[in-house]
Amino acid sequence: MTKHFIEDEKIEWEQIDEGVQRKIMAHDPSLMIVKIKFEKGGIGPLHKHPHVQITHVQSGKFEVSIDGKKQILKGGDAFLVTSNLIHGVLCLEAGIIIDTFSPMREDFL
Repeated sequence: MTKHFIEDEKIEWEQIDEGVQRKIMAHDPSLMIVKIKFEKGGIGPLHKHPHVQITHVQSGKFEVSIDGKKQILKGGDAFLVTSNLIHGVLCLEAGIIIDTFSPMREDFL
């Protein structure tokens, strides 16, 4: 993807699980940003990957699990997941998170 300007309303939501949708906003080989919308009760199941991930909680409230530790985060908060740590989220109040991955997640394309 070589677009320099990305307009949110021009990107369709993709249903990835019950109560969970995502938009791949932009990417190049070294970086990817993904917007994920959760309904209350939506789950990002525990998983791991070699990519470094930084996530910004744009809105809502989430129980975040990283490497066996849990914390509740709300709009404005963020979390960091280094390579191969088991992590996941449970949505406590409907909201949106913004995931950034390095390198990009080829499995999302």
